[in-house]
Amino acid sequence: EVQLVESGGGLVQPGGSLRLSCAASGFTFSNYAMMWVREAPGEGLEWVSRINSGGDMTTYADSVKGRFTISRDNAKNTLDLQMNSLKPEDTAVYYCAKGAGSGLFPALFDSRGQGTQVTVSS
Repeated sequence: EVQLVESGGGLVQPGGSLRLSCAASGFTFSNYAMMWVREAPGEGLEWVSRINSGGDMTTYADSVKGRFTISRDNAKNTLDLQMNSLKPEDTAVYYCAKGAGSGLFPALFDSRGQGTQVTVSS
């Protein structure tokens, strides 16, 4: 059974930083692309960033490019998202998601975690 457990969310002031982590189990982590998606109140899911199975290719939504960095450790089965220069519009529940394949495309996932709340407010 695929299990994805996020941690690291919280309340932060605009301009601040947070680091999200995801612990994965129940599948061969190094065989799959991973991604972070988010859902803001009253809005649908929005993909934030994706990383391929080997960790050498990444892509970002325009809204977070230059501020967020995705990374993975295939030895530890973990996925991280470093978020800097946070803005109020980054407020959302952030989910770690398992890609349907090993590459960045198509941007599809077949499992996601329970999510962690990120609130950016003064």
